[in-house]
Amino acid sequence: MIDDGNVKSEGYGSDGAGREEIHSKAVRAGKRTYFFDVKATRRNDYYLTITESKKRFNRDGKFFYEKHKLFLYKEDFDKFADSLNEIIAFIREANPQPIELEDSPVMGHKENTKPSEELVEKEKDFTNVEFEDLGEENA
Repeated sequence: MIDDGNVKSEGYGSDGAGREEIHSKAVRAGKRTYFFDVKATRRNDYYLTITESKKRFNRDGKFFYEKHKLFLYKEDFDKFADSLNEIIAFIREANPQPIELEDSPVMGHKENTKPSEELVEKEKDFTNVEFEDLGEENA
């Protein structure tokens, strides 16, 4: 198994139900883990299972994993991928992520109104360029 930060990749194996696991990736996203598993049927047809796994606790304080699973077959890959890409593009266009600026005040922190010495020094390093200067050649 290769651990690549938040993504894990595994090789061949069996899922215990007689189906061959061909390839697997795990993506950790906050409290959830998503498993993308390529499996083969007995006829060696590949399909994809996508599993969302969340760690939960029962009343006794013991944990268990709540899982939701999708099965995706080869004949549906193109339609699924097209729809997924279309929906993701819609979300990105309709609800873009706010850009976090370093200078923007963070809730609970006072905004610093005094210019830092580093900023003042950098401003002194700039050269004033006039647009009229761009066309002139040095003699």
